[in-house]
Amino acid sequence: MNGKTIIYLSPEEFPRVPLVMDGISTRFIRENRIIPFEWKDNTLKVIMADPADQELVGALRVVSEGDVLVHTGDPAVIDEHISRFYSREQRNLDKIIEGIEEKGGYELIGDDEEEDLGHLKDLASETPIIRLVNLIITRAVESRASDIHIEPFEDEMKVRYRIDGVLNDVESTPKRLQAAIVSRIKIMAKLNIAERRLPQDGRIKLLVAGKEIAIRVSTIPIVHGESIVMRILDRESIVIDLDRLGFSRAMLASLDRLISRPNGIILVTGPTGSGKTTTLYGALDKINSPGKKIITVEDPVEYQLKGVNQIQVKPGIGLDFASTLRHIVRQDPDIIMIGEIRDLETARIAIQSALTGHLVFSTLHTNDAPSAITRLLDMGVENFLLSSTIRGILAQRLVRVICPDCRRRAGTSGEVEELVALGMDSGIPVYRGEGCEACAHTGFFGRSGLFELLIVDDDIRRLTLKGADEREIRAQARKAGMATLLEDGMEKIRMGTTTLDEVFRVTRED
Repeated sequence: MNGKTIIYLSPEEFPRVPLVMDGISTRFIRENRIIPFEWKDNTLKVIMADPADQELVGALRVVSEGDVLVHTGDPAVIDEHISRFYSREQRNLDKIIEGIEEKGGYELIGDDEEEDLGHLKDLASETPIIRLVNLIITRAVESRASDIHIEPFEDEMKVRYRIDGVLNDVESTPKRLQAAIVSRIKIMAKLNIAERRLPQDGRIKLLVAGKEIAIRVSTIPIVHGESIVMRILDRESIVIDLDRLGFSRAMLASLDRLISRPNGIILVTGPTGSGKTTTLYGALDKINSPGKKIITVEDPVEYQLKGVNQIQVKPGIGLDFASTLRHIVRQDPDIIMIGEIRDLETARIAIQSALTGHLVFSTLHTNDAPSAITRLLDMGVENFLLSSTIRGILAQRLVRVICPDCRRRAGTSGEVEELVALGMDSGIPVYRGEGCEACAHTGFFGRSGLFELLIVDDDIRRLTLKGADEREIRAQARKAGMATLLEDGMEKIRMGTTTLDEVFRVTRED
């Protein structure tokens, strides 16, 4: 192999979705038992069942017009992968690309903007491009992806899926298809395809495998074109049952008591994508009844809740959080959910609503529960108002769950030592997912929450009144029995739900 080391890949290192590459057909892949999986820096990375086949390597060099880096793996895994990914669906994709090639590609070469616009509309309406975009979306849904990232670079256009909270490179489409793909998605989302200099937001609704899927589309201009992120909102996959989100029995009982209060403010904190809105939906679903009127103000409304009045804010026409909240208190609600407290005005209206007998739910971006109080004080909220209205603060993160189909007892000595240092018994079994067909060889399937619940009692109120910092608030909350995110993570490891690496990934700040 010209002195180059052949790299052996384990099953979990195999590509999740096949690479689309000109000149390498499905038939060629199946007959020669190869898996092309990356084209970068003029080098093609390929997995070969027979890595010693120099003639095949030479053919790949000719086709790719570049260097070839050979990998290998278990022949049975290679055959299974080819059978799975290079079946009729992949042959369809080959035909799509071939159809595009016959038309000479889809590059924009004109300088006239109107001419370009007309050309874009024509390209985006071509059957091959429609099928290609549909295939990208279908694969994402089948892979349980929450987001599709379409990212243009200098020499390629990457497609990545976020699955269980982690981004995965899944395929790279020819650069010359970039304009047509972006335009097709814009047309589907009812966006302005002529506007390439400003960010845009839109929505798509479609049926995928018999399921109604809503997709939130965001475009933003970057150096080599427009980056697109498509958030997949699958109504059937959302879990809005608090009992199934990962709460311990004790914490769930405390939360149940908290959300049953007649008034006050309950906050859920955490970074973007930590499941805050899902938890709020679960709380609303649990306390919803014919005798209560619930109104939400969201940006955006991701899922529709039965029996709940949901308002989508539209800042462009003056319908923002603050202005909407000023009006909905006249709608005689019992419970109000505010998508996010972003500024002092919204915070003050939320507090005023709580003082006048409403139960208010909202979210805030802070790292943990105690820092939510100091964040609101820093925002300018008066401490005496805050201390009299805040009832509880829930901080949360999402960790990937070990796949139940390939879950095995594992644990290196180093990992056990680290767990013991964190207070766990050395005899507690440690589990990992080996990787299987069900979890696409990642070892994980689905996600569960880590939680930290701060109940605002008299001691916390006194600290809030005197403007204490988050360290003092945290110390008092711990004294009262608050378990931290890390401690809840340790409990999830003890239960065999997740791994130490996953807990550290979402709880460590360094």
